[in-house]
Amino acid sequence: MPGPSNTSADPVSDLVRWAAFSCALVPLVLVLCGASAAGAAGAAVGLGTVTCACRALLRQSERTAARPSSDEIAPHRGRHSRTGTGAHRGGRRSDGRTPEE
Repeated sequence: MPGPSNTSADPVSDLVRWAAFSCALVPLVLVLCGASAAGAAGAAVGLGTVTCACRALLRQSERTAARPSSDEIAPHRGRHSRTGTGAHRGGRRSDGRTPEE
């Protein structure tokens, strides 16, 4: 009988959830080991700040990875989506003829 799957739909959320748990657990352990409450609170604030910064960086990297690369993006076609140079209506002709000819 197979057990529960270890893969999650959103691994970043799982990581942040564990980090938040650690931010609550570390100050508790510090107080139990004899550290001052102010020191434990300072550790909690520091860990919370680092956790928030890491979460923001992970989300940014996800957005960057989801963006198509420059190779996949069509090149800019210019004004009015025209392509080429000189294929414009009423442009000059190199053989000296006018557009009406």
